[in-house]
Amino acid sequence: MKRTVPTYDLYGERIGERPDFWLHCETIPSRSSLYHWEIGLHRHESFFQILYIAAGSGDAVFGDAVHAIEPPAVIMVPPALSHGFRFSRDIDGFVFTILASHLKTSPGERSRLGAWLASPHLTRLDDREDAAYIAATLTRLAREWETNRSNRADLLDAYLTSALTLTARLDEASDERDDTADSENEQRVQRFQALLQQHHRSHWPAAAYARELGLSPTHLNRITRAIIGLSAHEIISRKLVGEARRELVFTRASVQEISFRLGFADPAYFSRFFLRHTGMTPRAWRLAERERLGA
Repeated sequence: MKRTVPTYDLYGERIGERPDFWLHCETIPSRSSLYHWEIGLHRHESFFQILYIAAGSGDAVFGDAVHAIEPPAVIMVPPALSHGFRFSRDIDGFVFTILASHLKTSPGERSRLGAWLASPHLTRLDDREDAAYIAATLTRLAREWETNRSNRADLLDAYLTSALTLTARLDEASDERDDTADSENEQRVQRFQALLQQHHRSHWPAAAYARELGLSPTHLNRITRAIIGLSAHEIISRKLVGEARRELVFTRASVQEISFRLGFADPAYFSRFFLRHTGMTPRAWRLAERERLGA
């Protein structure tokens, strides 16, 4: 008879037992020592985890596969994956638990980073410059979370995004890949997404992004559909909806304030826009999501 793998928010805490912020951090020994340095197979339905192993050793278990841990290393665990760990008593490092919906790139999204985030990874931090930066960034992320100083949200976001992106790049650098038209188009999509991050509150139309990239709107749509599966207009709309969802869950701002922050001159139009893309009004979605997260 196959054993059922339990689902936790944090290991040892059943879903709904404690509300939490979008990111939680603790040292690896603080929890693993409670379980004799062995974390049994379990999963997190709505959370993405990062483990930074600074010292010690052990095994990471992803489903039926076992991988030896050699420090320094970073372990990425996507949502809904059955995983567990065995640690030596001298293990040192941090574990970060992040609400998956807060990630700027969703695991499984049709992009190179999205595909990478959807699979588990154990990445050795070798002597490359990026590896040292990843270790330092995750350490800063832990310190920033612990000190709880003012205006920390932007720093937490920046450290997290840097660590994820650089770790994915470190893995990719180990693969032998040719420079093909596909990779060139992926770079164009990445530039489009960087521009979108800068200008989504200005509500640039797809044609403005295409012009900035030196492409025709038709060509930009062809590329985004091939790489992400969506038109440029759909990606722009999803970006605004994603930012609205983040504001609704993680701030106490009113719907009117959020609409102005996101560049909507008319709160009523913002509500209709949100309803069209989610099937719920902003207020109804906020209440339902906070109830689901136990916040």
